[in-house]
Amino acid sequence: MGDVDDLLRAAFLGLLQAATEFLPVSSSGHLVLAPELVGDDVSTLTFDVALHLGTTIAVVAYFWRDWARIVVSGVRDFTQHGLRLTGWSQYSLLGLWVVVATIPAVIVGLLFGDTIDEQLREPWVVGLTLIGFGLVIGALDRWGGTVARLLDMTAGRAATIGLAQAVALIPGVSRSGITIAAGRGLGFDRPSAARFSFLMSAPVIFGAGVLTFGDALSGDESLNWGPMIVGGVVAAIAGALVIRWLLRYLETGTLLPFVWYRIGLGTLVLVLSATGVI
Repeated sequence: MGDVDDLLRAAFLGLLQAATEFLPVSSSGHLVLAPELVGDDVSTLTFDVALHLGTTIAVVAYFWRDWARIVVSGVRDFTQHGLRLTGWSQYSLLGLWVVVATIPAVIVGLLFGDTIDEQLREPWVVGLTLIGFGLVIGALDRWGGTVARLLDMTAGRAATIGLAQAVALIPGVSRSGITIAAGRGLGFDRPSAARFSFLMSAPVIFGAGVLTFGDALSGDESLNWGPMIVGGVVAAIAGALVIRWLLRYLETGTLLPFVWYRIGLGTLVLVLSATGVI
């Protein structure tokens, strides 16, 4: 039954990765509780790579039409116009803005990634950021505008959302939550803010997987293919479903339910941390 238990835990962690990666609830806030729920036998570096690959596939597959337009128009416009952006189409520019939005997180991750991992992954830190940034996300969503759409993205707006994504390297902030909220603060309607958040997540999630894979190669871990495949496949399928559901929900709904959830989870993490359970 051990192998079956490993596969079930892998499937659960795949679901957890998919939901918390794309919903504005913070993956790190849940990962501090995951070992208490399923044990940490499956949560290895190589398994983390599989989960990151699964969620990357979810983003690429769900938005394949957008990615195809970005690549095709980007190659055509760069060939015809070079770096003269005034001649680029909207989708070519959108691809460029995704790159711009990715840069801050890359820089902060390279400079401070180890420090963040070593000093800010304490449960009490996660609990506080879950609550504090939950309130920030709620405020930006509540008072944000609704006039801008996805193709209204500009370099300045993309850079600002990218800075928000860099802040999300702090455990408990939530990458999707803070970037959607930043988009709302810049005047984007909720579905457009979420779509850009998901598009800009692809290089970040993939990059995190590559770095984790490098760490795994430098270690002595053996590959446990069964749980890796199950976790990756579940993360990919569930991730696409979560994206689809959230985009539909945000057509009429707000981020308030997620804010209340974050406050509840943050309070639970603080209590469990104070009592020595985690």
